[in-house]
Amino acid sequence: MIKTRITEMLGIRYPIIGGTMMWISDADFVAAISNAGGLGVLASAIYQSKEEFAAAIDRIHEQTDQQFAVNLNLFPSMRPIDNNDYLDVLIEKGVKIVETSGHSAPEELCGRFREAGMKWIHKCVGVRYARKAQSLGADVITVVGYENGGATGKLDIGTLVLVPTVVDALKLPVIGGGGVSDGRGLAAVLSLGAEAVIIGTRLLVTRECPIHDQIKQALVNASELDTMLIMRSINATHRVWCNASAAECARLESEGASFEKIYPVISGENAKKMYDGGDTDCGIISCGQGIGICDDIPTVGELFDRMMDKAELSLSRFSRS
Repeated sequence: MIKTRITEMLGIRYPIIGGTMMWISDADFVAAISNAGGLGVLASAIYQSKEEFAAAIDRIHEQTDQQFAVNLNLFPSMRPIDNNDYLDVLIEKGVKIVETSGHSAPEELCGRFREAGMKWIHKCVGVRYARKAQSLGADVITVVGYENGGATGKLDIGTLVLVPTVVDALKLPVIGGGGVSDGRGLAAVLSLGAEAVIIGTRLLVTRECPIHDQIKQALVNASELDTMLIMRSINATHRVWCNASAAECARLESEGASFEKIYPVISGENAKKMYDGGDTDCGIISCGQGIGICDDIPTVGELFDRMMDKAELSLSRFSRS
């Protein structure tokens, strides 16, 4: 069994963190990830009110006695959220692990994390931002390389370089990811000095993932070539699955379209329709290059067990008898 500072600190069986995905990382999916031995992370931005958010946390507690985390989203939003309100709920409900992600570390919130005795994970894109979060009292830093699905940041650094660069710069334990879809990738990230891996794309094609089966099947059929970068012109570069909506976004950007013209194509509302209804072209879906080695749809538990078995086998190949 692989044990690291992160498995010990967070109280999880496996060094696997579920990436936070809008409209996907809901209460049921988070509980499934935590029950499988990883750390599920609830996307607070899914919920429209404190009451809905509190009910989601209650639902997680009903389904698991394992550790889970909640993500507070610091990115600009079409629907402004007061994260202090959501933090009130976390404290009231006794949530012990909080993840933040966004353009900058939450200086106005980190004092409250400490007062509540929370473990604070901050997700960022490079050394400069990681050092800032460390100085503010973060417990863990997460970085993902350019291969990842979703927001890629501005630095365009691959996992093999980004992870050890950040590990070397910090005293804190690091969670690394970007392109990881199996146990070989997990072993590679641990070998780079990270103490856990974060995965998102691979979790899209699990049985418990709350997206339509037609979307899952289309993703299983995808190759490592079937992702593209969009939204760079609006300072929000994302790696997504190649479909009609992604191609339309790229076309608009090539013509110098404004955010107002691009937004109807990339809106979260369209993505939610896609996830719920199965229309593979009506929205965009964040997707990393690792989709090319996702060739089945296991349960989360089956996936994590075999990832760990493969990681241990990979790490043992070079050990001396």
